[in-house]
Amino acid sequence: MLEKHNDLLDPKTPIIFADGTKLYTELEKKYSTHKVGYFIMAPSGAGKTYFVKSQKVLNWIDGDDLWMSAKAHPDGEWWLDGLDRIKEIDQRSDIITIEAKKLGFWIVGASNAFLPPDAIVIPNWETHKKWISVRENSNYDGGATSDKLDQVISHRNWILEWEKKGVPKFETVQEAAAYLEKN
Repeated sequence: MLEKHNDLLDPKTPIIFADGTKLYTELEKKYSTHKVGYFIMAPSGAGKTYFVKSQKVLNWIDGDDLWMSAKAHPDGEWWLDGLDRIKEIDQRSDIITIEAKKLGFWIVGASNAFLPPDAIVIPNWETHKKWISVRENSNYDGGATSDKLDQVISHRNWILEWEKKGVPKFETVQEAAAYLEKN
């Protein structure tokens, strides 16, 4: 994981595009790059951060770290600010994901507006609720909580639309990563 992001922008700060060479050069020092970049999409609580932290070789970047480093994600719990705000931030994130994929990075995250993911992860619902509860009650590091399961269900349903468009679906991040790593 990248260091804590104490320099996130205030949610009301207008943004611009800028040269990202320095950011991606720093990421290359920590994470492997590949001939082809990939993006795995999964909802909050599906095991993305756990998967990234468990890697022996740092192939996969936690999308939250990538998007916060690029300042696509602002400070605060922006995902609670309504659908229009979520769409805005997800569009910013897609631009960063596109650039990172072009450079051969492998990303796993939940933010997505229009960029087709290379794989999606939708855990069994009972398992997913359990994972959210365990994280919430042990080592909470952000994301959905048990009182926001309606938002998780909505996001799961939105992600499943990608399966209808031919994106392969898996129950775990590990399965999705293994599938993409073989290609």
